[in-house]
Amino acid sequence: MKKCFVALLIASLFPAAQAAELTGTLKKIKDSGTIVLGNRDSSIPFSYLANNSKPIGYSVDIAQAIADEVKKELKMPGLKVKYNLVTSQTRIPLVQNGTVDVECGSTTNNVERQQQAAFSLGIFQIGTRLLTKKTSGINDFPDLAGKNVVTTAGTTSERLLKKMNEEKKMKMRIISAKDHGESFLMLESGRVAAFMMDDALLAGEMAKAKKPADWAIVGKPQSAEIYGCMLRKGDPQFKAVVDRAIAGLYKSGKINAIYDRWFLKPIPPKGLNMGFPMSHELKTLIAKPTDKAAEQL
Repeated sequence: MKKCFVALLIASLFPAAQAAELTGTLKKIKDSGTIVLGNRDSSIPFSYLANNSKPIGYSVDIAQAIADEVKKELKMPGLKVKYNLVTSQTRIPLVQNGTVDVECGSTTNNVERQQQAAFSLGIFQIGTRLLTKKTSGINDFPDLAGKNVVTTAGTTSERLLKKMNEEKKMKMRIISAKDHGESFLMLESGRVAAFMMDDALLAGEMAKAKKPADWAIVGKPQSAEIYGCMLRKGDPQFKAVVDRAIAGLYKSGKINAIYDRWFLKPIPPKGLNMGFPMSHELKTLIAKPTDKAAEQL
């Protein structure tokens, strides 16, 4: 009886013990009263700015669900949500140094990046292909030999394209643009023959073209990639909350409404319509979510 009393006394003095003690990102967020979400400015329809407004998109909706879950976890309904612009080149450093708490955009979860950051459950799956004019004569990657090709700096497509060029001696002239918008402008203006990137992002750029019907997404996918939300390494407490938020969207079916909103219905600006049905691969990912990197083809 005496032992039970002592045990109860200890429990009352140290409620929830070590398990409930906040660490890492959750402690940072609680102490600051703010969660910082990393966003992109031109990754249509994942994370972008329309009419200079606040960030919108498929991944932004997921990031907001994560923020809502953090509010519940910390019991802070008034928690401030702040957005911080990132690029392909700055997204990892800004997560690592604490400027950004979680980045949800169009970031591929691969083995190389896992050495620098942690990833949530997968939020999308794509293949890397080509966007080109229907009259260009380009139907697949071998047709790029000797041509000007653009991709976006700091992406897996940039690495894959350079590797292909070196190994297959294709003599491509590869241009690395600062973002997807600039990449497409180079293509639309005729400076390059093709734009290599993730198929869903290419569909977004094609939708905003002056004449979308003039363009086509072609080529055998060079990789199968899973996007994830990126967070700091070594922070299992925060990762658990992030993953719970994403799993909740999947289990409830809310992810389907989010997908339809951004890929099957008109979106800003000017009512663009992606017309990009959910793939079998993404349906499988939603049914069995994972935080593992997809294998290259």
